[in-house]
Amino acid sequence: MLKYYAHSLEGQSPEKWQLLEEHLYNVANIAGRFADEFGAQEWGSVAGLWHDVGKYSDSFQGMLLRENGYATSSYVKSGRVVHANIGGHLAQLKMEHGIDRIFSWIIMGHHAGLTDFGSDNVGAKSLEVKMRNPENSDCIINTMPESLRESRRLEPPMILLKEPKADISFFIRMLFSCLVDADFLDTERFMNVEKSYLREISCCELGDLLTHFNVFMKKKCDLTPNTNINIIRQDILNQCLIKSNNDPSVFSLTVPTGGGKTLSSLAFALSHAKKYNKKRVIYVIPYTSIIEQTAQVFRDIPGFDNAVLEHHCNLADDEDNQETTISRLVTENWDAPIIVTTSVQFFESLYACKTSRCRKLHNIANSVVIFDEPQTIPPAFLRPILFSIRELYRHYKVTPVFCSATQPVLTKTESFDFNIKEGFDNVIEIIDNHDDLHLKLKRVELETFNNLETVSLEKVAESIAKENCSVLCIVNSKKDAKNLTNLLPVEKTVHLSTNMCAEHRTLVLKKIKKMLKDKTTIPFYVISTSLVEAGVDLDFSTVYRALAGLDSIAQAAGRCNREGRMSEFGRTIVFLPEEQPDYIRTQASLAEKYLSKDNIIHVFEPQTFSKYFSERFFCLGESALDKYNILNLLSGNLNYSFRTASERFSIIDDDWQKTIIVPYGNVQEIIDKLITEHWMEKKYLRKLQRYTVSVSKKEFQYLLESEYLSVSDQFPNIYTLYDKTFYSERFGYISPSEKDAYNIEALIT
Repeated sequence: MLKYYAHSLEGQSPEKWQLLEEHLYNVANIAGRFADEFGAQEWGSVAGLWHDVGKYSDSFQGMLLRENGYATSSYVKSGRVVHANIGGHLAQLKMEHGIDRIFSWIIMGHHAGLTDFGSDNVGAKSLEVKMRNPENSDCIINTMPESLRESRRLEPPMILLKEPKADISFFIRMLFSCLVDADFLDTERFMNVEKSYLREISCCELGDLLTHFNVFMKKKCDLTPNTNINIIRQDILNQCLIKSNNDPSVFSLTVPTGGGKTLSSLAFALSHAKKYNKKRVIYVIPYTSIIEQTAQVFRDIPGFDNAVLEHHCNLADDEDNQETTISRLVTENWDAPIIVTTSVQFFESLYACKTSRCRKLHNIANSVVIFDEPQTIPPAFLRPILFSIRELYRHYKVTPVFCSATQPVLTKTESFDFNIKEGFDNVIEIIDNHDDLHLKLKRVELETFNNLETVSLEKVAESIAKENCSVLCIVNSKKDAKNLTNLLPVEKTVHLSTNMCAEHRTLVLKKIKKMLKDKTTIPFYVISTSLVEAGVDLDFSTVYRALAGLDSIAQAAGRCNREGRMSEFGRTIVFLPEEQPDYIRTQASLAEKYLSKDNIIHVFEPQTFSKYFSERFFCLGESALDKYNILNLLSGNLNYSFRTASERFSIIDDDWQKTIIVPYGNVQEIIDKLITEHWMEKKYLRKLQRYTVSVSKKEFQYLLESEYLSVSDQFPNIYTLYDKTFYSERFGYISPSEKDAYNIEALIT
């Protein structure tokens, strides 16, 4: 009897290889368990059972034997080997019309990703083409064991039948996630036993984390001074704990900056998760800098260190779909109890088509998801983003929490008629009388510089230099941050921007906090991009803010007199720079009318933000809130365009940026361990996230062609900048065009 194999092991004889039937049943069990979270266990099991039946072909078995030096086998046939399509053809033969298409999408795409149905996308055949070209499917199907090719009459899961019905395209992506993660995990378990073992022993329960958290918070509260602000923070915490007992719903947590919402929201999430048996807590945060601080705040809680996954990007993600075993196995599947990730990573993954991005989606089901600063949702993607959150809440047991000091209007209110169908009928506010909190927590007076007439950076620097206190100045571009820093005394000025890698920024923030406590360093000045204006725990006497959206101005003010220690109000000063980035102009011009002499005292009132966001988001019209027509691409009678929707749903334009590892700190030591300790790839890739920056593709191409970037054979998609002259302790990454200006020699006069 011939043996059929799923995977070979380099240097091992076929007796050590994984049998195909074993792999199919393993994946079926795992995928079924994953899909059971949203009532689709049988669908997940069948997808797992049929996903690799194409490996029963002589050509695939011959390829395995040939590549491992067993070319004398009667199996061996040369030629192209495509195994992923056969399971889809089996579904066409054995399933009802409609259901067969769903399984064809999932199975045929489990390597190359979900594709469009009816058009040939560049580099990827449409599903329609794949389904009508069965190749040698009949021969392969007849080779399979009878138990595998039985007809399958599957009843649609309840989420597709019960009103309101789940969206089928979203269901396909969630089921696809179950399959690809199950496939990756079983492959990993066979090919890398050490890594699989480490994955299993690293797990911990949310209930245990809640116990650790409660002990930590009691100690923290006992040691906290009994100030007015801390009394308010304690009340916010208590209300979060009380409301966590509410039935799962859509919640909002509206707390002014400085109200302690990070730990209070975690208290709500952990308590709610334990009561309703949620699997994990996911923090979706708009800025990488806030991720770094939030993740560190959580890790500093005793017992949390190994429970928190900080996920910025997939370093091993292959843009060209030339998938390798390594690139498949090291992608993230969010197998941790607490995930801290970016809104870009979260929402782009929900609309992704590639296996590496979709792998984690099923782990969002049955979780508490905190959407921090939801007012930062880009208007062009508002409708598809709200649609996805609504689907997760209605059909995948997700409890969403919108957490902000400046809540956007996402429901119908007395003053605003919400007419976007993807929104929410009702949102439960966690904090009672939250409108009064802004008065209780008021610590700042707002003013304008030069009546908001345009001013040069030289004038701003001149004004900052006259301040005899700690000053934070937030500008709208990295260029302005660098130029303004150079206009101020070197020994008194600190620069912050995303040109600095996460590890670098973390150390600089620690330095800033130390300077704020040390009165001998005052005056000093911090010049930063917007990365510090939300969630970063800094307390300055005076804050300057380049004109931006009203929410950005409020967040910047939250870094001023944060602890209320000043005898008078802190000062937040808004100025209009000579240059405004295109992305900021619309909301900046809208904010400007709220900063007039008559209106400025009302800027931080909740009613002001309701009015501002209704203008900013909804007066654009519904079409502008789905600028790239994402929802239409994923609607219709199973004629979805997954790949096109994924390409269009790009919150940050991937056409102009690439991620590189920069030469900072002990990064080389981590890279060396990544290459030598193969069973720990994911651990070291996670660490390397903190040593990355994004560069334009033009700059990337220059660095690559000039041989400033290195790449290892094992990780061909990870690029390391090894030339330290492109990285500055003061400014971080220095682009090739600016390099000469910041060379040590060029700075000597």
